[in-house]
Amino acid sequence: MRKLITLFIGLLMLCLPIQAQVNPLVTPNDSIKSLLNRLLPTVNPDVSAHMNLEFYTSAAGYFTEGNFDEAAFKINRVRLEILGSFSKEFNWHFRQSFNKYSNPHALDNLSSSIEYAYVNWKPSDKFNLTVGKQFVAMGGYEYYLHSNKVREFSEFNDYVAAYQAGLSAAFNFSPSQELVLQVTNFRSGEDKDMYVYGRPEGIAKAKVPVISTLNWNGSYEDNTIRFRYAASWGQQAKGKNILYLTAANIYEKGPTLLYLDVMYSRQGLDNHCIISDMQGAMVENPVTAQHTEYFTVIGNFDYRIHPHWNAYIKGAYETAGVYKTNGHFEKGLYRTTWNLQGCVEFFPMANSELMIFGHVLHKGHKLTDRARALGAIAPDTQRISVGLVYTIPVF
Repeated sequence: MRKLITLFIGLLMLCLPIQAQVNPLVTPNDSIKSLLNRLLPTVNPDVSAHMNLEFYTSAAGYFTEGNFDEAAFKINRVRLEILGSFSKEFNWHFRQSFNKYSNPHALDNLSSSIEYAYVNWKPSDKFNLTVGKQFVAMGGYEYYLHSNKVREFSEFNDYVAAYQAGLSAAFNFSPSQELVLQVTNFRSGEDKDMYVYGRPEGIAKAKVPVISTLNWNGSYEDNTIRFRYAASWGQQAKGKNILYLTAANIYEKGPTLLYLDVMYSRQGLDNHCIISDMQGAMVENPVTAQHTEYFTVIGNFDYRIHPHWNAYIKGAYETAGVYKTNGHFEKGLYRTTWNLQGCVEFFPMANSELMIFGHVLHKGHKLTDRARALGAIAPDTQRISVGLVYTIPVF
């Protein structure tokens, strides 16, 4: 494992160093003047404030093993963001989702509904520093995409706590090469909130529960070929650590977008909780699994058929296993998951702020004898949905 980590980081440094700068829902530009600039035309142009609102709703039919379960309307997401600057060097970003819990967490004193609450200092084009609740700078293109562009995430990315309080520094060696060093909280709340059965007995909590990330973002051939690679290491509890190795390989030219994500995680405590959740009626005293590992490959092909029409197909292959026997969890593979998706998107407006879509999903699972011995159940599921996403630049 040490050799694997060394090789991965070595590849990053060989390429040597475009921050994983998280874009706003609607990027402010010259055609959208800040409210301050409209109310006070003579105000310093470096001082600005913008507000955006995202609304995502759908109607979906759900199936299990091909049998119809139910159909319902759903408000998938409502988010509000305010962002701006108070000088040429300082900018800020606040974003809240109204579909998440609003009670403050014990560790960072913020609710999970607050996704961004940070200040960024950019003294030059070569360096910037971000302080506050921010996006954890892992690799992978599905992970990096705005969630309003993803109809169904891989299980791997679905279980990553993507927004954490911390500090990050970005070094731009050139317009196309960036290296990000980041330290954030590993979790927002207590261990009992992280693990389905809490922290196992006899394991002390971490005194410094942080995760450190080294992230490289590079582009080549006039931005046609891009890479997002990252290695993350954090402490979950005393003697229990977590590792993430995540990589995105992207090709985008004209109407075509292709990406291949490869992701791996080794977890001292089962942070994704997929293995732990397999304990069924056959397990008398369920506990949080230890020494788990997860591997995911995602392939996506987008094609812009017309300025108003886009279509994509996407597939993911994922495995869940245990790399060291612990308790009633034997070493080995427990589950294989794959999902297949197809989507057609219609943009009735000249820009892409309003999107209407139709989406089909099939998710299949294959359990091994180890998982079935725990009483695990994992039927195949399907979903057919239509919906719309509207991102509104309020001011």
